[in-house]
Parts: sequence; C-alpha cells; structure tokens
Amino acid sequence: MIDKSLKEEILINVAPSEVRAALLQNGILQDIYIERIAHRGLINNIYKGRVSRVLPGMQAAFVDIGLERAAFLHVSDITKPKRADDENEDTSPPNIRELVHEGEEIPVQIVKNPLGEKGARLTMFITLSSRYLVLLTKDDKVGVSTHIEDEREREHLRQFLEELLVEFPYGIIARTAAEGATNDVLRADMKLLQELWVVVQKKYEEGKEKTLIYEDLSLSTRVLRDLVTNDVKRIRVDSEEEFNAMKCFSNTFLPETEPILELYTKHQPIFDLHGVESEIKKALSKNISLKSGGHVIFDQTEAMITVDVNTGSYVGHRNLEETIYRTNLEATVTIARQLRLRNLGGIIIIDFIDMEEEGHRQKIMQALGQSLARDHARHQITPMSPLGLVQITRQRTRESLQHILCENCPNCDGSGFIMTAETVCCEVFREIIRQYQQVTFNEILVLAHKDVIELLLDGQSNALAKISEQTGKKIRLQPESFYLQDQFEVVLM
Repeated sequence: MIDKSLKEEILINVAPSEVRAALLQNGILQDIYIERIAHRGLINNIYKGRVSRVLPGMQAAFVDIGLERAAFLHVSDITKPKRADDENEDTSPPNIRELVHEGEEIPVQIVKNPLGEKGARLTMFITLSSRYLVLLTKDDKVGVSTHIEDEREREHLRQFLEELLVEFPYGIIARTAAEGATNDVLRADMKLLQELWVVVQKKYEEGKEKTLIYEDLSLSTRVLRDLVTNDVKRIRVDSEEEFNAMKCFSNTFLPETEPILELYTKHQPIFDLHGVESEIKKALSKNISLKSGGHVIFDQTEAMITVDVNTGSYVGHRNLEETIYRTNLEATVTIARQLRLRNLGGIIIIDFIDMEEEGHRQKIMQALGQSLARDHARHQITPMSPLGLVQITRQRTRESLQHILCENCPNCDGSGFIMTAETVCCEVFREIIRQYQQVTFNEILVLAHKDVIELLLDGQSNALAKISEQTGKKIRLQPESFYLQDQFEVVLM
C-alpha cells in the first residue's frame, strides 16, 4: 500500500541554460527532472512527418520529422491488433506496406526520445494530456490510472467518462490527479483537450512536411500539470520570471495549484535545501552507502542494470543471518529510490545477499514492492531466485540521469578503466623499438605522465637500460603534467 502520510515538496531551480525540478518526500529527494534549453525533451511533440523508408522484414518504417536521425515507427503504433472471435482467426497485423508507403505524409507523436545512436520512437496513436485527463484521438475506450486505488472512486470516474464519450467522440483516460475532481471540472478539462486537438489538426493541414505541429509544455508548467497531487504541499521557484509564468498558467488552467506556489528569494541556493545538490552527485556514483555500514553498487550497461548489495562494515548485533536480512531490508528502500532518481529502465538485476530463511526472503520481496509502489514508471518484479537474484523490468520514461549529465570518458572510452603505469611502460618500449627499426635518429625523448616516468626510473630502470643498449641511443625522460596516465609520446631527435 502507498503511504498516504507522505508530504511532498517540489523545488524548481532556473538557470540561463537549464531548468531543474526536484521532487522531495518528507525532505528526501525522490526524483529529479532536468531540461536543457538547447536540448528540450521531445516526448509528446507532434510532427508532420514523411515516410523515408519502409522495412517489411521488421514491420516498421523510418520517418523523417526534421531531426538529426530518422525516427522509428512500428506497425503496432499504426494499427491496433485484431481481436479473435474464434481460435482459427488470424490476428496478426497487416503488412506495413498496406498501411504506409515511402514519401507519404503522416501525423506522428514522439513517445521515446532519441537515445545514443537510436532515433526517436513514434506512434500514430496521438494523445493530448491535461491536468486530469488524457485524450486518445484514435480510440473510444475509457481508462483510469492504476494509482487511483479507491474502488468506488475508480468506478465513479469510469461511469462519468463513459457518459462523456457521448459528448466527445474520443477515448479518455483519467490521470491520478483526477481523484476527487468534480464532474464539471472533468468536463471542462475534456472540452479544453478537444479544442486543442482541433487546433493541432488545423496546423497539420496547413503545415509543411517534416515540421513540428505541437510542442509539449516547458518543464516548469509540466510540473504543475503532471506532478502536483494532494500530497504536494508547496512548490518553490527561485526565478521571479518563471514564478510569474507559472502563476499565470495556474490562474488560467489550474487555479487549485496557485496557493502552493512560492517564490524563493533567499541567498542560499535552492538545491542546497535538504541536500538536493549532493544527492544528485551521489546518484551519479556507482557506490551508495547504507546507514548500517553496508553499501549498494550500481553498474549501468547497454544491456541491463546490475545492482549488488554488500554488508560492507556492518557486522550486526545478533547473528549473520540477521545481519544479512537487515542489510537487504535497508537496501530495498535505497534501490527503489535510486532507480527512480537515476531513471534507470529496461532489465534490472538485483543481487541480494543470500538469505537462508524463507520468511526473510518473502519480507524482502514485500518491502521491495512497497518501496516501488510510488514509482510512476511501469515496472514488474519477478520472484527471487534461489541465488538471491531479483529481476525487475522498468519502463524507460526518459533518458537516465547519467546520460543527461555525463558523457563517456575520452581517456577510457566509457569502460571505467585505464592502463596501469606498468602497462604504459611496456607500450613505450614497444614504440621505441618500432620507431628504431624504421627511422634514423640520434636521441630518444619520452614524454609521459609523472607516474609512468617514475616507474621507468625505478622499477623499469633495468628494462630501460636494455632498450637503450639495444638501440645504441640515449633515452631522455620528461614528465608532462597535462598528460593522462595512459598518454605518452616517443620523440626521435
């Protein structure tokens, strides 16, 4: 069950080049949203695209929407699967060539930002979101957010939305914020979405191909639309200009959010409150320390995320089994928070410390489920294996924090490793021999990191003397303060 006693606060930091929003629960950072002005997120943007290539073998097409890389459109995002009336009926989707052809102009919406070498993921099932509802332009179904747990409220919303279908011929989904909203508010929200859809359609008809037709709201206004729930007691903004823009948006569309808006004017940076800045730095670290003395190690790769739990310096007070259980229990809360904070998606493997007692294993799984209950990203948890491994699949909602704030190290190319000084010494010797056999010279100058030079003068001095004897040339060594450890240069003089 979700803890209803949690009090949430949102801090918004505005800088010339980026806007950041931090969601805190009882003073603890739970989620961070970052929008760079030069690289605004593209999710929910609507484009007038042109089909550039159709791939029948993949049942997909590439669509040019004016971005650097062509975007990807799968057949499942063009047409819904058929429903079988009997067992023998073919429910497979039609060939994609029957649905789109090269050069055709089509309306598409981005559902996944470009990531790495991959282009954006598209859909033709266009949706428009407001504070309480989501309009489905190519559907006539009704849905209610799973985060609304009260069955009577869910049934009330479902019945009212079905009544709205008579008035508005679209599909409708009630968002989490719709819980407790009056019928008049929901009807007005739906009318606003319908009017917006009419404007979007008109822009599509008049617009040129490969152009943006509709752009989603900025981060600060999306915070008001998407993140404000009954638990949010305050939104503090450190920019007067952004505060006024948010206040204007609230007055027009979300009057109930205006009372919780607050302009932050103190000299202390807003993200220093509650240690938000330091928590962001921790979220970029592989190793997260637990209060007990244990630690959790996150390893992010292209294929999956691995999470390793260790007791570290925690020795407990009773016995080994109790120590392991307590460490795993504390780790579940940390892991759930870090998955959300780092926005890690895909396949996640958690390696808990092996527990002997079945009761402990069950309690750990229950605690993990409770810790992930407030995660808005769709996720699925598999039972713990005999080896203590738990697999989680988590929806990729946006780029991970690491992808936004970091890039691969140019020295190690993202591997996290560099050559040892001893390895570099061997590379230097090989390069000297290679150059010696090809070029005539009088003297050799080796430029390298100071640790490599020290090793050449000390532990590798005999090998250096042999190389000098073999070439018959004097070898001079020069440390370079700006060189990285695996950088060196052999100069023949």
